[in-house]
Amino acid sequence: MIHNPQATLIVEDDPSWQGILSEILVDNGLQVDVTDNLEDAVHQIRTTVYRLAIIDLSLAGEDHTNQDGLQVLEAINRHLPGCPSILLTGYASVELAVAAIQDYGAFTCLRKENFRRAEFQEIVHHALASAELVKANKAETAKVSEKGSGDGIFTRLALVVEDDAGWRSLLVELLSDAGYQTTTSVSYGEALGQLNRQNYQLAIVDMSLASSMEPDENQDGFRLLKITHQANILTIVVSGSSDPDLIDRLFSEHQVFAFLEKHSFERKTFLETLSKVTETLSMPQNLTDREVEVLTLVAQGLGNKEIASALFITTNTVKRHLKSIFAKLEVNSRAAASAYAIRMGLGVKLQGD
Repeated sequence: MIHNPQATLIVEDDPSWQGILSEILVDNGLQVDVTDNLEDAVHQIRTTVYRLAIIDLSLAGEDHTNQDGLQVLEAINRHLPGCPSILLTGYASVELAVAAIQDYGAFTCLRKENFRRAEFQEIVHHALASAELVKANKAETAKVSEKGSGDGIFTRLALVVEDDAGWRSLLVELLSDAGYQTTTSVSYGEALGQLNRQNYQLAIVDMSLASSMEPDENQDGFRLLKITHQANILTIVVSGSSDPDLIDRLFSEHQVFAFLEKHSFERKTFLETLSKVTETLSMPQNLTDREVEVLTLVAQGLGNKEIASALFITTNTVKRHLKSIFAKLEVNSRAAASAYAIRMGLGVKLQGD
């Protein structure tokens, strides 16, 4: 296959959109291949390693029922699994956006009628950065698995979902100061893609996201809170609204960890809240220190004999620890326990440790 580290693929049948997208990508230092149909797109994907793909949902002119773009996404998943893809369409619904991201692996889904150059440039930057982060984390996980256990500080991943650049910058700065590795998103679709690709321990969510799949009735913030709650991700809401009914709903329905108002935001208060988050993450379900060590090694892929050797204990002792861990975490498999450990930041060490 042809490998060009700056190559991007545009799959779009409208010449005007081809020109707009090409201009933006080239201005950002990327090289562009353009195709306007499914067959040619699949051929390109099979013969060239792309860093990024921009795909129109409908590749049949005025046929609004055409969804060839989803088949292009399938081809990318099959042949270029490390290539982030952005689905761009004029016929998107929330259901389609969710399907494109969860079932077809798109990085995000954007509506053409809401297209803004500056926002698109930022999403392209996020998509490229996310792909590099995923690669780095996979490499580090493999490195840790090869070396086995050892002392070190475990990384904690935070996701910031905020469409205001100033607030994003401030939150990232504070999270970095508190020792978090941070990813940012500007929309529901982009955040959903990030949550599918990474195991975050913390999410910071703005309830009002301008780039909504449903601009007339924006429920994007609540959709994200439902997802973070189901995934056991501690969530802090930072909002411009101080409506008591909204705040009650956030705590009662979505069990947010904290709510902070933008108009009275203080760095000290936010950092104190992060400190409480870190304390919570450091004490997983009343596990003993030894159980945390065992769970960490399980998350690194070690078997019972390997764990016993690393910790200088017997395999029967490992089995007793696992039985206790499963009971405390209310899980019944190593896979489920590993997933919990990774969410808590117990599986991968920071680079350089």
